[in-house]
Amino acid sequence: MGHNAIERGSTDSWTTFPFEIDAAAEAMNRGTRDDWERILRAPADRDPRGFIIPSDQRDFLTATKFVNTLLYNGVDVQRATADFTVAGTRYLEGSYVVTAAQAFRPHVLDMFEKQEHPNDFAYPGAPPTSPYDNTGWTLAWQMGIEFDRIMDGFDGPFELIDDIISAPPTGIVAGASNARGYLVDHINDAFTAVNRVLAAGGSAFWYTDELNAGGQDFQAGAFYLETDRATVEALARDKGLNFVGVPTRPAGNTMELEPVKIGLWDRYGGSMPSGWTRMILEDFEFDFDVLYPPDLDNADLSQYDVLVFEDGAIPAAASAGGGRGGRGGRGGGPDLSTIPEEYRGRMGSVSVDGTVPKILDYVRNGGAAITIGTSASLAQHAGLPVSNHLLENGNPLTREQYFTPGSVLDMKVDHASPLTHGFGERVNVLFSHSPTFSLDAGAEAQGVRRIGWFDTDSPLKSGWAWGERYLEGGVGAIEADYGQGKMFIFGPRITFRAQPHGTFGFLFNGIYYGATDNRPISE
Repeated sequence: MGHNAIERGSTDSWTTFPFEIDAAAEAMNRGTRDDWERILRAPADRDPRGFIIPSDQRDFLTATKFVNTLLYNGVDVQRATADFTVAGTRYLEGSYVVTAAQAFRPHVLDMFEKQEHPNDFAYPGAPPTSPYDNTGWTLAWQMGIEFDRIMDGFDGPFELIDDIISAPPTGIVAGASNARGYLVDHINDAFTAVNRVLAAGGSAFWYTDELNAGGQDFQAGAFYLETDRATVEALARDKGLNFVGVPTRPAGNTMELEPVKIGLWDRYGGSMPSGWTRMILEDFEFDFDVLYPPDLDNADLSQYDVLVFEDGAIPAAASAGGGRGGRGGRGGGPDLSTIPEEYRGRMGSVSVDGTVPKILDYVRNGGAAITIGTSASLAQHAGLPVSNHLLENGNPLTREQYFTPGSVLDMKVDHASPLTHGFGERVNVLFSHSPTFSLDAGAEAQGVRRIGWFDTDSPLKSGWAWGERYLEGGVGAIEADYGQGKMFIFGPRITFRAQPHGTFGFLFNGIYYGATDNRPISE
């Protein structure tokens, strides 16, 4: 099998999807073998010979993490030892190269290319049998990696990476030698720098506009850190971050950041989504406590700057209008007498009558809540001017009309808030039975704003989405002012299994933007 994979990766070859076969059959009725070859073997549709991950992309550190996932799974990855040109594009030294001519070619294609799940009809005229699990997972898209598909054979000054990349290339500390502070771009690993500096007693500021300082341009969201040079050099060495030292804090609109304390919902027995989010928070050095339903009912929530509710935390609201509601921590449960006493305080569920009002009071009094997946139902519990988008004639869509299991979808980003700093105009989101909203008339005047939405009738990029046209115009990410606090509502699974690094920024931005006392008013 390995020999066949190498051979296919070395020549023109095609991956033929079921939808392509169906479309070809419909286009030519019966047709000859030559007709089938002409349609299914079109040169433009052949598989790539390889992929190049440019080293000059904005978040090359996350690209290196992606490369490590390939290396852990036995994929051969090469690194450019000098600048080179392929297909008319110039690539810099340090770029990663993954060729298709290798034994693990199928896995390589899975990581870079779309998955296309077939429609499985039980009988003519039947709706398709819906898949029971994820159907799309293209990791390069989930992680927000920039890469080029190379369609013809190529070579260059490449060396094989023979082990896991234990540390990224050391970052550069440029600018003033007598720096008072240091600027760093708004990428995922910059939050580790912010967390580390604040934990050590330093200062951090978040620029809300574009910035030019130290001879460099920064997009909106750059962080300014006042700390000693040794701390910055350690971050450059350990994390690969690049810094620009400046003698004074640059002028511009900023939010001053302070250390944050996060409360992360979980339940007895363990919520898998919460467990993965716990790992993310640990990896990026956020300070958090795990809160169980009794903690939410009885603790002083004001000690937390932000509460995070993963998929499954918040029960459905009566007004939700269909969709899969959160279970709030499972009803019933085991006999208490069978549970060790030290764990009994974790038992129970988030309740509509008891827990939810406490959470809403916490936000009204200046706290921030981040909800993901089915926990977006908190928006309805709060009475926000939002409604279920997945309706027809006022009724929830049936499974025969619409069904989207775990898949990668394309979402438009509205840059009206610091919540979107670090993002481009579009983002790939992991969507899994995710709630999708419409904003009611006058919502913006009430402080409820669309941050991400599906602006086409075909947002599917990888996986399967029956009736995807119903998603057009639906809102997947919302920022809401609620009393003195903030709610950030995300339908897509922005932290799913700790894989979609490309949407971690929504969580990280929400944490610090929600916690700061000097939030700018969103446009």
